Amino acid sequence: MTNLALLGARLLIGALLVGGAVQKTLSPGDAGGMLVDLGLPFALVWPALAYDAAAGLALWIGVGVRPVAVSAAAYCALTSVFHLQVFTATGDAWQMTIFVKNWAIAGGCLALAVAGSGTLALRADRP
Repeated sequence: MTNLALLGARLLIGALLVGGAVQKTLSPGDAGGMLVDLGLPFALVWPALAYDAAAGLALWIGVGVRPVAVSAAAYCALTSVFHLQVFTATGDAWQMTIFVKNWAIAGGCLALAVAGSGTLALRADRP
């Protein structure tokens, strides 16, 4: 049961990251516009897209799960700051929801970092 739960966690968190990469690919202006509104360069969309895709795929196949999960927790924490800033500037309640969800996802990533990949992985973590 533990290995199935860890696989489920990897697949769900990975889906969030891969979904972010797909969204940035299909509509880079959405994320880029938010970055520009905060005084950051639009070009930051591309490394974010690459990170989302690479981290999500690594979690899906089970490679480097512990370090990827730690980096994903940090990434979620960092991106939550942008949503908080947008909420503060616009009062858009959805941005506050995303802010809180990012912290919850960061917590899940940290739990995954502690637990590791489980055995259902291309390269299972050693305890």
